[in-house]
Amino acid sequence: MLSIIVNKKLKRAVGSLSVIAAIMTTSATVVNADELGWPEKEELKFGFIKLTDMAPLAVAYEKGYFEDEGLYVTLEAQANWKVLLDRVIDGQLDGAHMLAGQPLGATIGFGTQSHIVTAFSMDLNGNGITVSNDVWAEMKKNIPHEDGKPVHPIKADYLKPVIESYSDAGKPFKMGMVFPVSTHNYELRYWLAAGGIHPGYYAPHKGDTSGQIDAQALLSVTPPPQMPATMEAGTIYGYCVGEPWNQQAVFKGIGVPVITDYEIWKNNPEKVFGVSSSWAEENPNTHIRVVKAMIRAAMWLDANSNANRPEAVKILAKSSYVGADEEVIANSMTGTFEYEKGDKRDIPDFNVFFRHNATYPYYSDAVWYLTQMRRWGQISEPKSDNWYLETAKNVYRPDIYAMAAKALIKDGLAEAKDFPDFDAETGFKPPQTEFIDNVTFDGTKPNVYLEQFSIGLKGDTVL
Repeated sequence: MLSIIVNKKLKRAVGSLSVIAAIMTTSATVVNADELGWPEKEELKFGFIKLTDMAPLAVAYEKGYFEDEGLYVTLEAQANWKVLLDRVIDGQLDGAHMLAGQPLGATIGFGTQSHIVTAFSMDLNGNGITVSNDVWAEMKKNIPHEDGKPVHPIKADYLKPVIESYSDAGKPFKMGMVFPVSTHNYELRYWLAAGGIHPGYYAPHKGDTSGQIDAQALLSVTPPPQMPATMEAGTIYGYCVGEPWNQQAVFKGIGVPVITDYEIWKNNPEKVFGVSSSWAEENPNTHIRVVKAMIRAAMWLDANSNANRPEAVKILAKSSYVGADEEVIANSMTGTFEYEKGDKRDIPDFNVFFRHNATYPYYSDAVWYLTQMRRWGQISEPKSDNWYLETAKNVYRPDIYAMAAKALIKDGLAEAKDFPDFDAETGFKPPQTEFIDNVTFDGTKPNVYLEQFSIGLKGDTVL
């Protein structure tokens, strides 16, 4: 295949349309690029947060997949999720590694109002909940053991008496999460509520965006890389975050990860690649080509039963990406997860980048996030099932994903069996049952789903 990157470099160097046309006529495979169309914008800047699940961006860059699409990409770490989102909105970034809730939250106007879309899901799973050594010492007394080790999954039921003891002592129990519309916020709330611990409500219609109304555990925002130090300082007693910041607590000896999100909701969607709706409209070919490159990166990350993960660890350890020790990153990226020091267990799907259709932007994933926004008051008023569906379709763009996947198949870089059946795919996964509280989620029935919870807003309830 005559790489589009070669054509682009020649175009820059020669600047002659006649020369480019001559080159294109000599290539037997340029028709694929021709059908898709050249990128409207070649030089791009993408943002990310220093987490291992930014890997598809790093791999697409390091392996030359972006250049294969005629894209000259700069990857730039951002200070926090708000800065990242704001820079996508104002055009300083062309796109970014985002929390799955960010495009949805921005589009419906929780926090910053702006229409953001995603055509690529970056990964499944990858998060954990860690508590301080002191909290763990108290929790551990209540947890059943086998062969001298705690039985997993560890439910929040075992944290509840610890929180009650703090309350009796007049001491608020504080925990960290990375952003109000983050997966981490919703997963932490889900885990706490499943154990009978109220994580608090938001009431934006009353000007209260603290998320702490009626809370038994007080959740607040801390940027991911600062989580371990914030807990070590005693400002928070636990947190929910992505890797490598749970494993960092183990290595530093300051805390114990008690549960992964894989155990809270098996194969849950985590990050997405987000762009502004206006950018997507102005750069349709560029967008498809970005998604093509990132699908290839995701395939590489999961190929041959994670055989490339050791190399991925070396890439991510670079200071320009995650910048953590290779050993810390490898602890979760290579199919294991360490809870207490020395209690390392096999979790081959802790980080999934391509398996299980991980990259496909399912409408049902979007609906789940929207239900959690409603459950905890970020959506303050009741919404119809149709509203959830239309909002999901306004933000998640499987049509763009399908065009990228079909182009890869034409290029001989992927096979149809690697993807959903695009002709039959509805965008909704079958009802999902593997939650820690055994509640079933059917994305086509969001209001029925919300009715199943004893803690949380539902129906016509308004604070």
